[in-house]
Amino acid sequence: MKPVTSWVAALLVVFSLSACSTVDAGNGGPGEMEIRTGRIEQITLTQMQTNHDSGVGAVLGGVGGAALGSLIGHGTGRDVAMVAGALGGAMGGNYEEKKHYDQPKEAQQIIVRMRSGVLVSVTQPINPGLATGMAVFIEGSGNEARVVPQG
Repeated sequence: MKPVTSWVAALLVVFSLSACSTVDAGNGGPGEMEIRTGRIEQITLTQMQTNHDSGVGAVLGGVGGAALGSLIGHGTGRDVAMVAGALGGAMGGNYEEKKHYDQPKEAQQIIVRMRSGVLVSVTQPINPGLATGMAVFIEGSGNEARVVPQG
């Protein structure tokens, strides 16, 4: 039953590596990023849901569960206990990670009037350096858009 243990370990490694993100222009890698200019019309305090899904809790829980499962029984029973421990630990670790780190964060909704007259709304973490009437850049687009002061 040693091949079963090897396959389980290989699958855990593959799943943990597949959770790694790619690097491109939108998240700090090389490439182009759209930058627009305008003036802040309004700033409203709000909350935003975090997107903290790193998978570290699931990986650590799975490894811990497999380690505890290896202490139970012999032969096939030990292999079953390791798989069950890895699955249970991964689920528990993921739950705890979300419970502690996936909480709403204070944010601000910023409405910017572009030079063309179009209004753009961006919700981002609080930046105390921003104020109504200030000339700003809007970097990026979609969920990755951020308002930053000019100069």
